Order: sequence, then structure tokens, then C-alpha cells
Amino acid sequence: MASGQSLVPTILFLLCLVSTAVSHSIIQLVSGDRKIRIDDDIYCESWRFSVETNDAGYWSTIPARCERFVQDYMTGERYPSDSEIVGEDSLAFAKTVEIAGDGRDVWVFDIDETLLSNLPYYEAHGFGAETFEETSFNSWVDLAEAPALAPSLSLYKELQQLGFKIFLLTGRDEKQRNVTEKNLLYAGFTKWESLILRGPSDEGKPAIVYKSEKRSELEDEGYRIHGSSGDQWSDLLGFAVARRSFKLPNPMYYIS
Repeated sequence: MASGQSLVPTILFLLCLVSTAVSHSIIQLVSGDRKIRIDDDIYCESWRFSVETNDAGYWSTIPARCERFVQDYMTGERYPSDSEIVGEDSLAFAKTVEIAGDGRDVWVFDIDETLLSNLPYYEAHGFGAETFEETSFNSWVDLAEAPALAPSLSLYKELQQLGFKIFLLTGRDEKQRNVTEKNLLYAGFTKWESLILRGPSDEGKPAIVYKSEKRSELEDEGYRIHGSSGDQWSDLLGFAVARRSFKLPNPMYYIS
């Protein structure tokens, strides 16, 4: 009995050591007073999965604990790799389409974060951690300096060689037509069939409604929409949808 009692202080001491070690492994101090748990990467990867599958629904800014995760994703190797896989899947489907040769076989592309990358803008605005500010973003658009998303540029050119007509359907305003065309040409995109932007009658419409209506107009004109590419689910869902829709990654913002 005495020997058992003598073990109690030792056991309590060991438990304290384990508790202290675990607490230090779960929480790490970083710059300032902010604390980051080592499971943040796991949480943020799951959060990104929820966003990309549209399970998250509407959201306005990225979680505070995921700021570094999104930055690392967007500026590292994973974002271009994910985008490249989407491009490869898109092209694999496109090659199965029988092109009629009548100029009515169509692929629809969104522009921002689909053809053009606004990463230089979002690098200066927290990669989605800041609430979207339209005035500053429009000032960036006016520069017409957004680079091409390389896998999308490659897909774009491959589709043209296969015989697809390319339609560009963007939520940008009609007033931005000139700078948008300038930026597209600067980034290497040429010979699109039509660039569709929001006109006065489209103001205030949710993106999913506006883009569905424009696709419906294309179908009414006799076009066959085989494929559609966009970084938002609102680019792809709704009505008059493509035979196959391809979602590019974008954990920085959400448009309904």
C-alpha cells in the first residue's frame, strides 16, 4: 500500500508534463499576439473543399485563421497545379465532341480568375481576407494588366484548334469593354466570337441569373454550348447550362 501511495506524486508529475507538451503542440505563438493552432492547415483544407464543392454556400471573406493558408495556396504550386488538372479534364471532354463545322459548337468562358488572374490585386488585399471594395478593384481592372491563367490560355487555344467558337461571358460592366479587350489581348487571348458584359438591363441581377439568361440567348440563336469554364458556381449553374461545366479553383471570394 505504501509503495502504491509513493507512485501518486510521480504519476501526477508525469501527467502535468504531458499536458504541458500537448498544449504547446496545439498552440504556437507567432508574430504579435495572434495564436495559430497547428491543425489550421487541416481545417483550412477542409474549408477550401467546402467552398469548392459549393457546400459552404454564401460567404464574404476567408476565415481569419486561413489567411496564410490561402496565400500559400494561391502563390505556391498547388493553385496552378489544380488549374492545370481542370484544363486537362476540360480538353479531354472537348476532344470527344463531334464538331459539326457549322460554327455553332460553342465553349463559354468566364474571365476573372478563369482566363485572367487578378492575383496581383488580391496580393495587396489579403487574398480575400478584406471585404471586397468595388472602386479599388475597378481601378485595377482599368490598368488592363491582369496576366493570363496559363492552363486556361492553353485550353483556349486548343479549343479553337478543335473548331469551337469561343464566347466570353463576364460580370464586368459594359463600360469596361475597352480595357477588358485590351487586357485579354495583352494576356494572349485572341479571336473570340463575342465578349458579353453586363448592360444597363442586367444591373442588379444575381450572377447566376444574368449568366443563365445570356446562355439562353445563345441557344435561341442556334448555338450548342458544349462546355463552360468558370471559377464560380454562378458561372456554371442555373439554366441553359453547358453539356459539361468545369469549375476552376478560387478560395479568395464568392459570387452568387
